[in-house]
Amino acid sequence: QVQLAESGGGLVQAGGSLRLSCAISGRRFRNLHMGWFRQAPGKEREVVTAISWNGGTTYYADFVKGRFTISRDYANDMVYLQMSSLKPEDTAVYYCAADIDVGVRLGASENRYDYWGQGTQVTVSS
Repeated sequence: QVQLAESGGGLVQAGGSLRLSCAISGRRFRNLHMGWFRQAPGKEREVVTAISWNGGTTYYADFVKGRFTISRDYANDMVYLQMSSLKPEDTAVYYCAADIDVGVRLGASENRYDYWGQGTQVTVSS
C-alpha cells in the first residue's frame, strides 16, 4: 500500500503562484513514478505532469509547459508541483498519484497510476 497526502492548495489571484506538496509513505519512494492530475468541475480528470522514479524523465501537459514544475525530494519522500502564472482555468482539485511499475517508461495516462491522494483544491480568481 502507498499513502499519498497532498497539501498546499488554496485561493490565489490570476498571475500568482502556489506550491503543492505530496507526502508519500508505505513504499520505497525510489520505486515509484509520480504524477499530478487535476479535475475541474464538470470535466474529466486530466494529467498535469509526471516524473520518473529517478527524476530523469518528466512529462508536462501542453497547457502547463513553462508555468509549472514538478520535482521530487528523495530525502523526505515528497513530490512538489510549483505553479506559476496561474490562470482561472487552472482552478481544479489537484491529485497526486503513484505508479508502482517503474520497469515501464513513465506514463501520462490516468490508468497507469495505482494509488491516489485525496486531492487539494486550487482556486484561481480573475
